[in-house]
Amino acid sequence: MSVLDRFRLDGRVAIVTGASSGLGVAFAVALAEAGADLVLAARRVNGLQDTAELVRSRGRRALCVGTDVAEPDDCRAMATAAMSEFGRIDVLVNNAGIATAVPASRETPGQFRSVLDVNLLGSYWSAQACGAVMQPGSSIINISSILGLTTAGLPQAAYAASKAGVIGLTRDLAQQWGSRKGIRVNAIAPGFFESEMTHQYRDGYLDSMMPRMVLGRTGNEEELAASLVWLASDAAGYVTGQTIAIDGGVTIT
Repeated sequence: MSVLDRFRLDGRVAIVTGASSGLGVAFAVALAEAGADLVLAARRVNGLQDTAELVRSRGRRALCVGTDVAEPDDCRAMATAAMSEFGRIDVLVNNAGIATAVPASRETPGQFRSVLDVNLLGSYWSAQACGAVMQPGSSIINISSILGLTTAGLPQAAYAASKAGVIGLTRDLAQQWGSRKGIRVNAIAPGFFESEMTHQYRDGYLDSMMPRMVLGRTGNEEELAASLVWLASDAAGYVTGQTIAIDGGVTIT
């Protein structure tokens, strides 16, 4: 097997949560281009069909499953649907997420809990459901954020707490499931990429953050998705428990 062959995902099945829009679409397309068949999960089922067409146009199969990752039963149903359709789960991308930007003095218990329910608990329930049937050599990739590692001038206590929690969850699942199950668990901490969340920023915010971006620009989806494919593939076969910041240098400034 050549070095480039190790990046291929032919014959494998990947689940992407939050696959109806934004980065979830980019992740699904990249995994399909690397050779994987896809299980596409999200609460917004209508958007999944568009993602499925993009996957199928790459010559890969796609299954759409309506899933609220905050509900453990939904996560188990997602894994069951994947096994019924494809007979295996090799890759799980815990991408589903929500954010609020509410000052801590005004954030309600419901607002705070709703973010943790999706971003942190949803990642756990999905990993738990898929980890039960994954075989050695499988890979779980949790999508954290640079806000789990640093601050960025926004009032996002719930989001930051949830994404920091994802990093801790990643480490613990990696140590639990590495030698016992042969499952690798890693996280990606994206910086500023075009997404639904960045569209919610106030005018001028990204410009104000530019001095912290060592590379002098925001990232593009293909750069983020390429790192995800690496972590999903045998090319990263000796990498587990890591959180990799893909942020143009924000976290070093």
